[in-house]
Amino acid sequence: MAEEDQQQTPEQPEQSTSAQTGSNASAQRGSGSGSGTENIKNLELLLDIPLDVSVEVGRSRMLVRDLLQMDEGYVVELGKQANEPLDVYVNSRLIARGEVVMVDDKLGLRLTDVVSPAERIENLA
Repeated sequence: MAEEDQQQTPEQPEQSTSAQTGSNASAQRGSGSGSGTENIKNLELLLDIPLDVSVEVGRSRMLVRDLLQMDEGYVVELGKQANEPLDVYVNSRLIARGEVVMVDDKLGLRLTDVVSPAERIENLA
């Protein structure tokens, strides 16, 4: 069995290399329906990735002493004004700002400003 494993190991990299070369070649050509279908399949893989989305109303710094004194009715003062837009983060990256809206009996957020793709890429670094 050890001989079979040794024989299969060199072939596997060659197969994956040729598969990569083939997909790169078809992507570079850009012609034919195969590359379009392949791009759709690649995109479909990304669509099922879960993301953490959070909306930040504001922030505050406090002492441990104040944190321990919290009880019902305690008010935490936030750094934002009441009329300022809320920040929308996806995986801890700012992607938009918006305002609170009521949808039936639930709170929602209407986006008023979306960060451009160029700015999002710049913020990745």
